[in-house]
Amino acid sequence: MGALIGGIVAVILGIIGLAKWFPLFLKALAAAVPFLLLVGGIIAIAAGISDLKDKMEEQKEKKEEKKEDKPAQ
Repeated sequence: MGALIGGIVAVILGIIGLAKWFPLFLKALAAAVPFLLLVGGIIAIAAGISDLKDKMEEQKEKKEEKKEDKPAQ
């Protein structure tokens, strides 16, 4: 019950604060969006590089398996 009342109070205070300081909120949002895009882009690049490395390793393993499966002539 305390969490519900605390949540309601937090929402009301948040709405009042957002209405009172809306221009500052917009400035903070304008500052945060490019930063978040930068961080998200770096994470996406790291994930892409990791994926490429995994695919290359998988191809190497398949080639090695094919060489081992061929009978000696």
